[in-house]
Parts: sequence; C-alpha cells; structure tokens
Amino acid sequence: MKSNTTFAVLLTRFFTERLIKQRQASPHTICSYRDTFRLLLQFAKSQLGKEPTQLAWEEIDAPLISSFLDDLQSRRRIGVRSRNLRLTAIRSLFRYAAFELPDHAEQIQRVLAIPSKRCPHKQVHYLSRSEVDALLAAPDQSTWFGRRDHAWLLLAVQTGLRLSELTGLTRENTHLGTGAHVYVLGKGRKERCVPLTRQTVATLQTWLKEPSLSEGQILFPNRRGDRLSNDGVQYLLAQHVATASEVCSSLRTKRVSPHVLRHTAAMELLQAGVDTTVIALWLGHESVETTHIYLEADLAMKEKALAKTTPHEGCYGRYKPEDALLAFLKAL
Repeated sequence: MKSNTTFAVLLTRFFTERLIKQRQASPHTICSYRDTFRLLLQFAKSQLGKEPTQLAWEEIDAPLISSFLDDLQSRRRIGVRSRNLRLTAIRSLFRYAAFELPDHAEQIQRVLAIPSKRCPHKQVHYLSRSEVDALLAAPDQSTWFGRRDHAWLLLAVQTGLRLSELTGLTRENTHLGTGAHVYVLGKGRKERCVPLTRQTVATLQTWLKEPSLSEGQILFPNRRGDRLSNDGVQYLLAQHVATASEVCSSLRTKRVSPHVLRHTAAMELLQAGVDTTVIALWLGHESVETTHIYLEADLAMKEKALAKTTPHEGCYGRYKPEDALLAFLKAL
C-alpha cells in the first residue's frame, strides 16, 4: 500500500478485512469500534476543519488522539474505563496499520505508546442463597411470561451465561438428555458447553412444553416471538428484584444486573471448592487471571484462611488524661 493512503481507505479496509473477514469479530465489537471512530472523526473535523474522507493518514497523530481522549472525559464526562475502551479500538487500527504502512512506523509507535489510565477495580457483587431463592420465587408462574422468566433466571444463576449468550440461546442448543448442557458461542467466538443441574433440566423440560409464540427457535422469546433485547432483560430483572425485595430486605440495597447473576454463579462454584481454572473454562474467560476477582470478593474464604493463622498478641495500655493545667496551657 502506498504511503499517501488516506485515513478513510485504511479505516475501511480495517473494518472489512481485519475485523469482519480475518478476525470475524462479534457484532458487539464492530459496533463498539464503529462508535469510537465516528467520535474520533467528528473531533478531527472540528479540530482540522476537514471532512473525514479528506483526512490524510499523517493528520491522525498521537497529539490529536490524546486531545480526543481528554475531550471525551472533560466534555462528554465518560469514565476512565470507557476512555480505555476507546483507546483499545484505536490501538487495534494502528497495529493493523503497522503492517500496511511501514513508512509511518514512527507515527504509529507514538500512538501505540499512549498509555491507558489506571482506574479503581471495584469488588464484584453477587447474591446470597437467600436472595437467589427470593428472586427465583418472584415471577408469577401462573402466567406464560412468569414461567419464562423463572426459567431464564434459574438458568442464568446456575450457568453464569453472559447476557448475549442467554438471549441468543436456542432450543437446538439446549440438550436435556444424558449429559445435559447448553451450547453457546461466547465472547471471542469461543464455543463452550455448560452443564445443567437436575433442577434446571426439569424446569427447562417443563418450559419447552409451553406453546410457542412463533416458529422461531429462540429459547426465551419476547411477546412477538423474537429474541429478548438487553434492555428488555434488564427491565424484567428490575421488576422481579423489586418483587423479591418485599420478601428479602437485603435486595433493597443491591443493584442487581444480569452480570451480577453471572458473578453469583461463579461465587457459588468457588465456595463449593471448584478450582479457579475450571471456573474460568465454565464462564468462558480468556484468562484464568480474570477469575481471580472472585477470590478477592469471597470474604468467607478469607475468614477461613485467617482462622488458620496464629494471631499476634496485641499490647494495649489504659488511657490516662493529661494534667488539667498542662492541657489548659497546651490549648492556648
């Protein structure tokens, strides 16, 4: 590729060849990268006064990208995590450009050297067994929708599926015979099978006998027979948490999201003594290190470890007030 290639040409090839054809990136990744470069091109237009199709590759340099990231935080009020995600998308493009535009190696390396910002790592939140029981009992199972919601709630808590994996699950990928499991194509296009308990199998078998709203294969469809949206699942979960809070007061102070159900599944496996390597495979984590966040969150495990140690003997003295006259002089 010639060194005078425009930014538009390379960006188009990055999406069509690298992301879609070579990496077979998920629709979620493509949308995230698309939004990043739309924001970047709008910022470049405001700074350089050029339409995006007229931008030369040399004009998208490290100072411009750094200013763009700072603008996202100051004007759009995004958090550090969101800023780092935008930077990740930009780095991916410039790593691709390193092979396509070797004459611009210095410019590319300057962009790749832009550091991510450090951000606090929040402790994961999960539900206790009593909170899970209250949540599972919340849907009104006298209705079709209540039985559907009870089924997907139980499946989510037991398997720890991601939200996209749960909503995309089909009847074809749900195996309830010997070696019962659900098959999912997860993050990074990784296939995995997650085993099911007898209780979950029984619930799903009953659910599959329900009359279908359409000819589709979606396991948990909406009222039109289509796939549940992410916002739809969030809404339904919030409704059931509100109902469960009337029985289990501890839920009133917790923010329960579909990902909290995933954390809950992981914590139950960890507390049952399952090795973190197995949990990583179960959840479809890219690295075992990702699973270590559950070790940090498990207070009960830390308390058991503390009980095995020999406590240090502390020495404390009795408080003796200072002489009244000296205290008066000290206060002057």
